[in-house]
Amino acid sequence: MQTTPHPLHRKMLATLAVVAWSALLLQLYLSIELAFSNGRGVLHGTLAFLAYFTVLTNLFVALSATLPLVAGATPHGRFFAKPEVLGCAITSIVMVGAGYHLLLRNAWSPQGLQLLADYLLHYVVPLGALAYWVVFAPRARLGVLAPLAWCIYPIGYFIYALIRGGLTGMYPYYFIDVTRIGFAKVMVNSVAMLVAFLLVGMAVRLIPVLRGASLPTAER
Repeated sequence: MQTTPHPLHRKMLATLAVVAWSALLLQLYLSIELAFSNGRGVLHGTLAFLAYFTVLTNLFVALSATLPLVAGATPHGRFFAKPEVLGCAITSIVMVGAGYHLLLRNAWSPQGLQLLADYLLHYVVPLGALAYWVVFAPRARLGVLAPLAWCIYPIGYFIYALIRGGLTGMYPYYFIDVTRIGFAKVMVNSVAMLVAFLLVGMAVRLIPVLRGASLPTAER
């Protein structure tokens, strides 16, 4: 993040925050509504909502866009303003959009408000976050090992999803559903996804390098 951000920088960040929070609240409402229609309660709907990498990553982006603006002087604000943290959020949300488009968009046919939430979470927020990073990526170069460090997040999610699935029998994505495809296939799929995440992370890390190289010396 820049120390004295350009007005457009703040506007893009604020817009991203509003869209991400709106998408999350809409999906939370729909998850709770579905839980009630199945004879369950608010807690069940909320826990189902929090099962998805899509939701957790949109939450990651929402926090990364919000806290530096509204609580920049606090430890949390400074943490989410770090280029390393924002880079991880951008990498993760790009993976959400790409993964959904390539692997999941034909797996179901959402309608109405669910279709709106689907587009916001999987397309609008990822594209908005990537656009923000392209325009306002930090000028300081990220360490060459940053993409590797960012892999801790999806690995943590994978462990969480497997433990949760083992306890509840519900796996959020078919490619990590142990009961349907077996543990060995899940591991192969997960390694493939992790390699894809690392490659996306390397590309995300490269954007500030290219952007810095394109700036005149006086502006760096």
